[in-house]
Amino acid sequence: MTRAAAGIPPILLGLVALWFATDLDFGSLTNPGPGLWPIVVSVVLVIAGVVIIVEARQDTEGLTRGAITVVIAAVSLAVYAYLFELTGFEIPTILLLALWLKAFGRESWLVTGVVSVVATASAYALFILGLGVPLPHLLVI
Repeated sequence: MTRAAAGIPPILLGLVALWFATDLDFGSLTNPGPGLWPIVVSVVLVIAGVVIIVEARQDTEGLTRGAITVVIAAVSLAVYAYLFELTGFEIPTILLLALWLKAFGRESWLVTGVVSVVATASAYALFILGLGVPLPHLLVI
C-alpha cells in the first residue's frame, strides 16, 4: 500500500459526514444552523485527505500494526454512538471505558471496573443532574 493511501480514510469520512450534514440547516455565518460546523469539519477532512495524498513522501512513516489500535478505537466510538441512542448513556459509557482501559491501557480488571463505573457516575452527575443536559439515560434519580 502506498503512503498516499493514508489520505483515503479522511476523504471518505469527510464525504460521508458531508452527506449526512446536508440534511441539517446550514444557516448563515451570522446566524449559524445546526449543519454549519458538521459541513465545515467535513470539508476540512476532505481537504486534509487530499493534501495527504498530494504531499505523501517516501520518508513518511507507513501504516504499521499499531494502526489496528486506531481502527479499533474508531469503530468502538461508532458503536458507542449507536448504542448511546439505543440504550442510553450509562451502559455504552461503561463498556467503552472498560474496553479502552483494559485493551489499550492494559489496566487490571479491578482498576478497569472501578474507573469505568466512577467516571460514568461522575459524568452522569455532572451533565444530567448538575447541568440538566437532556442525554438519553436509563437511571431516573
